[in-house]
Amino acid sequence: MSYNQFCPIAKAMEVVGEKWTLLIVRELLMGASRFSEMQRGLPTLSPALLTKRLNDMEQSGLLARKRISGQRGYEYFPTNACKELMPVIEAIGGWGMQWAREQMTESDFDPGLLMLYLERSINPDKLIGNETVIRFDFSDVLDHPHWWIVVDGQKVSVCVTDPGKEVDIYFNVCVRVMCEIWMGELSYKRAINDGKLKLIGPKALTKNINDWLAPSVFAGDLPSSAILNPA
Repeated sequence: MSYNQFCPIAKAMEVVGEKWTLLIVRELLMGASRFSEMQRGLPTLSPALLTKRLNDMEQSGLLARKRISGQRGYEYFPTNACKELMPVIEAIGGWGMQWAREQMTESDFDPGLLMLYLERSINPDKLIGNETVIRFDFSDVLDHPHWWIVVDGQKVSVCVTDPGKEVDIYFNVCVRVMCEIWMGELSYKRAINDGKLKLIGPKALTKNINDWLAPSVFAGDLPSSAILNPA
């Protein structure tokens, strides 16, 4: 794709303006390096199109790929050109929180994507002991309503089947409310008081959730409605 313009904005859009490209950049910058990891963060992107986008991005100098030792697949790593897109990604995310938040629909609240973000937000150093098991029971999910996050030392993993371990803390909530909490639109205290969230677990875990489950980097960004029409 070429806009046939010398404008640097036009030239940049020739590299990153294709659908899905910036979201793949987001996944690379958040630590995804394998094809399967990117599919977790982009579940509606077909494998064929993901492959094409990765090839295009390699040709454009946004990523480098390296064959996995002893396997057929590759790992993908962001180049310096890709890493320097971080402030662009952050700026777009902040703009989205301010101006596009009200356009979200129920189909946007995907439990798998939510759990991926929660997994990435866990701070093992703030938990108690070497292993912590967190269970989420989503009241609005028919298929796979129960999810687990298992923290073993510094390793954090999501399970959709019972890992067979004793649960330390339960979250009983719907997906949308948990998304709103993580995005900073709703506090844990307010969600509990409104009956939207039920926590079961020791106070050592329930009283300081934001310490070990970090909110989104965009938490606190106000929507345009709150900026233009402050209370």
